[in-house]
Parts: sequence; C-alpha cells; structure tokens
Amino acid sequence: MRITSRSNEHVKQVRALERARERRETGLHVIEGEKILEEAVENGMELREVFVVEGNAIRKPYDACVHQVTESVMQAMSDLVTPPGVLAVVKTPDLTPPEVYPKGVIVALDRLQDPGNVGTIIRTADAMGAAGVLISKDTTDPFGGKTLRAAMGSTYHLPLWVGDVVEELRKLKAAGALLVAGDLEGEETLPPPAEQTVLVIGNEGAGISKSVAALCKGIRIPMKGRAESLNASVAAGILLYEFTKRMD
Repeated sequence: MRITSRSNEHVKQVRALERARERRETGLHVIEGEKILEEAVENGMELREVFVVEGNAIRKPYDACVHQVTESVMQAMSDLVTPPGVLAVVKTPDLTPPEVYPKGVIVALDRLQDPGNVGTIIRTADAMGAAGVLISKDTTDPFGGKTLRAAMGSTYHLPLWVGDVVEELRKLKAAGALLVAGDLEGEETLPPPAEQTVLVIGNEGAGISKSVAALCKGIRIPMKGRAESLNASVAAGILLYEFTKRMD
C-alpha cells in the first residue's frame, strides 16, 4: 500500500503509539531504523507493519505488510528531527515477571525516569551478560522511542520484566537471592556475589525507595573527586562490571 496522507488511519495508529498508555493497552510499540528492526526480527519479535520512504530499499524482506510512504508522512510518524527511512510497528514481548527467575545477575530498576538512563542500563546489562532486567511499573517505559534508541537493540537480547519491584524482590530474597542496591549511605566493600544476585538502581534524584532499601544491602562506589554522585547508568555499569567479574 502507498500512503500519501498524514491523516491515514495507519499513520494515526503509529502516532498514537508515542504514548506509553497506548503502548500498554495495545501491546504494540514502534521501532525506527532498520538496524534495530533487524535486531528485533532476529530475536523473534512479531512485526505488524513496516513503513518505508519511497525510493528507499530495505535490506531484507519482512513477514509483514510493507507500506510505501512519502517523506512527509514518515516525518509525521517519527519522533525524530531527521527520520530514518524505515519504521515498524512491533508486538511487545510478554513482560510478566517469571515464577522462578534465572540464575546470574539481575538488574532491577526502581522508579527511573530518564529514558536515556533506562536504555543505557539495558544495553550495559546485555553487554555484561546479565540474566535479565526487572523494571518497576513507575519506571519509564522501556519500549518508548528514546529508550529503544539508547539501548541500541539490546532490548531484544535479554529478558525484560515489568512488575511490582518490592513484591518481586521479596520473592527473589525468599528464594535465596542476594539483593544489593546503589546507596550513597551504603558500604564501600562489595559483598561476595551469590548464585543469584540482584542489583537495584534507584531514581536519578531520590535514589531507591524506603521499601526497596529495607530489602537490600546498600553499597556505594568510592569516589576520589569532588562529585557527590554518579549518573544512574554510569553507576549501574560500574557495579554490573564488578559483580559479573566476580561471578566468572
């Protein structure tokens, strides 16, 4: 199908998916750019529709309805100043927390609001071989455009779960997991990792909530300079590296 009007129903649906509520209710999200789209397909994501700017060639055929659109229509669908030539609507994977979590290091995000931080932490967790990322319901949506771009395809490489973080941490602790959280008032010495270790990263300004702190051992990164704290994603990267190194 060729689409030339910004008021086309397919275009309206894509624009609606810019809202987190719409993504939750429909179970769909939008991918911009063929590289991330290829990552999603290679990892089993279900495509619903693909939109390609007229005159652009896609590198491979996709098992979905492919629409040719004008540059003006792509501009209307994209949240980027300079849209890529390819955009797709994709079914969001099941984000229900498991009854039994995998062994290894699990990252838990408690009320993070910056999409760049969330995406970067997902990417770092992927790079460090984490078993998955548990995301609180009040953390920014991992399938928003900015978050997906920051994750650079890692969103589709490892399990993501969204749920009540306090409830899930209690479940993990009852199963014998070691729970540690970044905390400016915590200890500098890292505890020995357990077979299942959960690293909790808190809100950029407020840190971890009291209910989460009550379940975790607080740890802080020694700093020799004058900065009072580290960016959430930087702190997560340092701690992830230290824990995964100790579990090798």
